[in-house]
Amino acid sequence: MPKSLESRLNDLIHEITEMRKQIILDKTIKVEAAQNRIREWKALGKKVSAKWNGPSAVEEIRQQREKTWCEE
Repeated sequence: MPKSLESRLNDLIHEITEMRKQIILDKTIKVEAAQNRIREWKALGKKVSAKWNGPSAVEEIRQQREKTWCEE
């Protein structure tokens, strides 16, 4: 016996709901992965900064802006 229209509609609604749940889960996983990468980059930046012996980035830019070019 063929399914009634109402039954088919309910099946479709259920499938759409399940797809939405999967999409939300996939987005959540991607966001968490991106946040982990950001944390790792920040931690790496702190390690590099702790070992850096040269001028600060701000000072380096300031020095570059103040440079005068000599013609030889």
